[in-house]
Amino acid sequence: MELRHLRYFAAVAGAGHITRAAEQLGIQQPPLSQQIRALEDELGLALFVRHPKGVELTEAGRQLQVEAARLLGDFDAMRKRMAAFAQGQRGRLAIGFTSSAAAHAFTPEALRLCRSRHPEIELVVSENNAAEITEAVAAQRLHCGFLRVPVATPRGVALEPLLQEATLLALPSDHRLARAPDAETVPVSLAQLRGEKLILVRRPGAPGLYANLLAACERQRVQVEVVAEVERMMTNLNLVAAGVGISVVPASMSGAHRHAIVYRPLAASARLGAPITLVWREADAQGPLATFITLAREVAARYRERRQAASAAAPAAPPAVPRRRRKN
Repeated sequence: MELRHLRYFAAVAGAGHITRAAEQLGIQQPPLSQQIRALEDELGLALFVRHPKGVELTEAGRQLQVEAARLLGDFDAMRKRMAAFAQGQRGRLAIGFTSSAAAHAFTPEALRLCRSRHPEIELVVSENNAAEITEAVAAQRLHCGFLRVPVATPRGVALEPLLQEATLLALPSDHRLARAPDAETVPVSLAQLRGEKLILVRRPGAPGLYANLLAACERQRVQVEVVAEVERMMTNLNLVAAGVGISVVPASMSGAHRHAIVYRPLAASARLGAPITLVWREADAQGPLATFITLAREVAARYRERRQAASAAAPAAPPAVPRRRRKN
């Protein structure tokens, strides 16, 4: 039995006449009669009583009419759901994010916009570190994720930086580099970090933001001591607040532990990029995932436009006043 046989049967049962049903279906009457006979033979039941004015359902036919209506309704509903999925309007989307990516206003804005604009996409969100998010996407446990600097590039996985953000040096409030009156505005050079105890957020030996920091220190021959390697950015800041050591974090996290942490900019030669990177499997970029990728790019473009507008509107710094030379 095929689905078309149920459609043929339902059409004949509804019309009460094989010829009229054939006209509705757009087929000839003899092939339709043959299909109904074949269905009856397969089931071993008479479904219709034939008479000169048309056909009437038998008791078995009435039972099949109920079952056929349910099956055809389920099939049509399934087809509509799959069409909505293909159009990216419906389905389940599992998204991972790191704590530092979630701290930026971009991430919750993208999730809120997706929920409001596409209410039939079910968002399942979770937090993890960058390495585990990348691995979960590659293994199809997650559809996509937001992280900072990529720590791996598995085959078939796309990594797209959406936004760039500055990093700040996070110091315990009683640290020597935190005590200056203008500490939060004066940049710190890498040379000033010589001998400092660093807290890193990464798997030991993995690439990423903190590997870039260590590489920059090595290039400038600045010796530092790694005292801890943790998996979460908030754990990192908790340790900084406790005075265990210093670290660097994206600027959007500078609101954490303000009572115990001082955040300072890094000098131009030491600046590290802290992008927000979207990761997904290239082969899965269809349906709801394709919709979300487009939406994330849209939200990121708005942020870049707002940042450019703010920079253009910012007042220019006043010209420096030359010092007068003392007369001898």
